[in-house]
Amino acid sequence: MADAEGVTTLSMGRVAKALGFTTMSLYRYVASKDELIELISDQVIGPPPIIPDGVTWRVKLEAWANQEYATMLSRPWWLKLPITAPPTGPNNMAWLDAGLSALDGVALSAASKFQVVTNVSLFVIGRARFLADLASRTAQSADDDVAYGALIARVINREDFPYLSAAIEEGGFEDGSPEGEAAGDDAFDFSSSLGLLLDGIATLVQRSGHQRGGTDVVDDQVGDQPAP
Repeated sequence: MADAEGVTTLSMGRVAKALGFTTMSLYRYVASKDELIELISDQVIGPPPIIPDGVTWRVKLEAWANQEYATMLSRPWWLKLPITAPPTGPNNMAWLDAGLSALDGVALSAASKFQVVTNVSLFVIGRARFLADLASRTAQSADDDVAYGALIARVINREDFPYLSAAIEEGGFEDGSPEGEAAGDDAFDFSSSLGLLLDGIATLVQRSGHQRGGTDVVDDQVGDQPAP
């Protein structure tokens, strides 16, 4: 029902009717609509990806993040659910466990590993929510067809916004996709942004490894991804 009509249309009564129950009998299994939403939000995230073996922590974590991103975009209504508490469902716990497994053997404390996985997930959720919100717009004004940098240039002046103006003039808002990629291609944008985040995590891993004296472990796991 959520896939077909959106999560806002869900009610205990409608779900009960679709299942052939009375509304009161459904309450024997699900205490409230909030609990219903919690249950289906964990169900749709599904099981986590299988983390590949024989590759660096960075490749593992990147694969984990890409799968989370694709899963969320496949259910846009999930991205509109408010986040009122950390998820505790079995699928969400399995995803967290898989993310932590990508950092197994890395020279970070348990607390740092948890922060790394949490922050990667928050980046993925934020990026997916932003893209879903843009895609949900059913009507576009004429200005929506204008490049973002050009649009900003119309409404600012150099005196009040000197650095933003300079960034536009120097091509800071031009598409940076490699040859062969479409301008504004989301797959490239997501991969590029995720790469920046992973670069920062790599620096954290390297610094932690040197502090612990574990340079052999660090040197084997920090740096660029191996060629396919």
